[in-house]
Amino acid sequence: MSRRIHDRSNGAAKVIVVIADCTAVILGLWILFALLGANRANDLVSAVHDAALWLAGWSHDLFTMDTAWLRTVLNFGLPAVVYVLIGHFLAARVRRA
Repeated sequence: MSRRIHDRSNGAAKVIVVIADCTAVILGLWILFALLGANRANDLVSAVHDAALWLAGWSHDLFTMDTAWLRTVLNFGLPAVVYVLIGHFLAARVRRA
């Protein structure tokens, strides 16, 4: 494989990893904000909440425990883990290609 093609695949893999990690950070931030009782009227908290709801839309109310903190951790933590696993798996496949 030529050096130029190899560099492009490494660059694409890095982009995939960064995107996956950023999604996990956003979801993790929302979990942290929710657990600490952050002010939802704050612009940063509101933006993170909106982004987290969009990213975790497919797992909305997947878990319906009575304990609010556990429900938040599971419903937003699972998508974070899934995004990281899929992102890093895809990046490894791109690097090998």
